[in-house]
Amino acid sequence: MNMIDFFLKPLEKLNKVVSQCVFALATTLIGLIVLALTMSAVTRYVSGNGYDWFIELPPAMVTWLVFPLLGPLFKSGQHISVDFVTVFLNKAQVSFLKFLTHIVTLIAAIVFTQAGIEATQLFIQLGETMELEIEVPVWWIYLAFPVGFIILGLISLELLLLDIKTFFSKSFRKP
Repeated sequence: MNMIDFFLKPLEKLNKVVSQCVFALATTLIGLIVLALTMSAVTRYVSGNGYDWFIELPPAMVTWLVFPLLGPLFKSGQHISVDFVTVFLNKAQVSFLKFLTHIVTLIAAIVFTQAGIEATQLFIQLGETMELEIEVPVWWIYLAFPVGFIILGLISLELLLLDIKTFFSKSFRKP
């Protein structure tokens, strides 16, 4: 049990800080998206023509909104899920099902992190930029994929360690 806590406690602290940073980033991005779209409407209304980057930048920021939030939303249970099976299972079976879910999520996070790194490296090599009035490298958008899946992997690992700790606790083994 102490060995699990040795890894679990620092990981919980790290994930808490990362989650707070991700929520702050998401809040900031939502504000910037709303501000950009508002500025686009105001500019078009006042001057008669607008700037393309006011309209095209918000969709580019959505990847930085969505992918880093995968882990914190998964941990807090605010992700999309269908819980019809858990109604028919007892406490031990539900715990085991969550354990399997955390294993699959960790494996998927590892696979998608590698794919995201490869995609980001490809776009760095291509050197492409978005067709906006402001030149934004395309790889900045793709960098959100590995960053988000690394965060998801760290949180999945934490949840997996918590599951293992629960399985070996005395209160869990009592009938």
